[in-house]
Amino acid sequence: MKILSCNCITALMLGIAALTAPVQAQEFRIGFVNTDRIFKEATSAKAAQTKLEQEFSKREKELVDLGASLKNFNDKLEREGPTLSDSQRATRQKQLVDQDRDFQRKRREFQEDLNARKNEELQMVLERANRVVKQVAEAEKYDLVIQEAVYISPKHDITDKVIKALNAGAK
Repeated sequence: MKILSCNCITALMLGIAALTAPVQAQEFRIGFVNTDRIFKEATSAKAAQTKLEQEFSKREKELVDLGASLKNFNDKLEREGPTLSDSQRATRQKQLVDQDRDFQRKRREFQEDLNARKNEELQMVLERANRVVKQVAEAEKYDLVIQEAVYISPKHDITDKVIKALNAGAK
């Protein structure tokens, strides 16, 4: 029996590692989920968007009407300004400034309320989507599923499967 030198043993070990590396790489399954697509295409996300539109449409219309009224008041002031006395013009300008401040406050409050509700609704959709992602990953034996990436090969994208499962669960 011949004793192998250290270099031969190292070479043999590297050869075995090289042969087994592709097998190990094939067993490790990676998936990718595009959350933007889920927010755009999933039935639950569309339902959340519709719910928000219904919930905030009245306030939005009031703001649009208030903005139009403010513009009309400003246009009227510009038209009639030259014929008004200094005190009348100053009074109307003060009214315009007060109305504009009120309009800006209401618009800001509306936007804050809308953003808060939108975040709540999207968080619920995301939590549900994450549960479905986990179910798909476990069922199809994925080792890793990521949601954010600079680049991902389309063969790793499981977004369609997740959307399909989400939509099936929503029915």
